[in-house]
Order: sequence, then structure tokens, then C-alpha cells
Amino acid sequence: MTDHAHDDGPHHPQPISPIEARVAALEAVLVESGMFDAEQLDAIVDNFEHTLGPLNGAKVVARAWVDADYRARLLSDGTAAIAELGFGGPEGDHMVVLENTPQVHNLVVCTLCSCYPRMLLGLPPAWYKSRAYRSRAVREPRAVLREFGLALPESTSLRVHDSTADLRYLVLPMRPARTEDFTEEQLIALVTRDSMIGTAIVHEPA
Repeated sequence: MTDHAHDDGPHHPQPISPIEARVAALEAVLVESGMFDAEQLDAIVDNFEHTLGPLNGAKVVARAWVDADYRARLLSDGTAAIAELGFGGPEGDHMVVLENTPQVHNLVVCTLCSCYPRMLLGLPPAWYKSRAYRSRAVREPRAVLREFGLALPESTSLRVHDSTADLRYLVLPMRPARTEDFTEEQLIALVTRDSMIGTAIVHEPA
């Protein structure tokens, strides 16, 4: 889904929250003092959002792929099973893990704000927080997935799950074919943030 797909009509300046104002002020001070430049800060945020953050979730997924007992515990009590790997905290107190299968595909959204398991997936992407995704993922989820490049067969049931401050979800994507001989570390490298939200699948290795 591109930024373009999120247009909601004419754009009007929106007031920023107090925390956003503080972050902007801190960034300005760091840049003006020469400690960082804007590109460095963007690179740090991008690294946390796409690499460091989702790595924890990828470890959970890969463990479930190689350990059937762990997978059963994960689907039965996501919070406890995730904590076994050392991941938890205020945003992981109530975790439900949803398993994707050929028959059922799960998609996660937070319609009221942007509740998100940061301890597993890092920073929420801008599109996840956008009003367009939060509304359209519920009204027309198949169309939204197609914009992400994921066209599900009509025979696959699509379920949309609404996160809240008290309950967050993690999608357990299907293990791709041709990975039977992969180690757990190799499997971790295949898992993407979007596949754990449900806007993508994990593809076969090239």
C-alpha cells in the first residue's frame, strides 16, 4: 500500500501532540548541535522499524516453525510462550497469536489508534497508523491487501482483528516451501514485519 493510497481528500495541517512536539524539539537540538544530521536520525529510525524491532517477532515465528510443542503453546497462550523467549513488557501482557493457513488469512489493524506489539515488531509503520488503513482494512480488506501486493484466493477466508490497548495480536505466517533444511537462524531472516501483521506472506527463498 503506497502513501498515495491513503489520501483522504484535501490535506489540512493537523495539530501535533505534546509528545510529538517534544520529539521535534529534541531532534532540532541534536541537529543544530551537530551531534546528528537529519539523514542519520532517519536511518536510525528506519533501522529500528525494519530490522531491530521485527527481529524479536521473527524469532518467535521461526521457533514456532521448527518446534511443534512451542507452536502449540504459542497458539494456546501467546503471552506466556512469547515470554519464554524473553519478550514481554507493558505492551505484551495480553498477546494473542493468529495462525495463517491455506484456508484462513489473518489481518491485524487498530481502528481506534495504533495499538501495536512494539516489543516484537518495533515501531509501527506510518501506514499502520494512517486513518485510511485503519478504516479500509475493516471495510475492504481484500482490496487493501491487493495494494500491498497480496492477492488472496477467494477460497481463503479473511479475518480482520482489531487490536486494543488491552489486547494485541501477532500473526504466525505460513512457513514457506523449500525451507525444510533451513536452520532456525535462516528462517528468522525470511520473516518480515508485514507478514506478522498480515499484509504480506513469507516468500520462498530465491
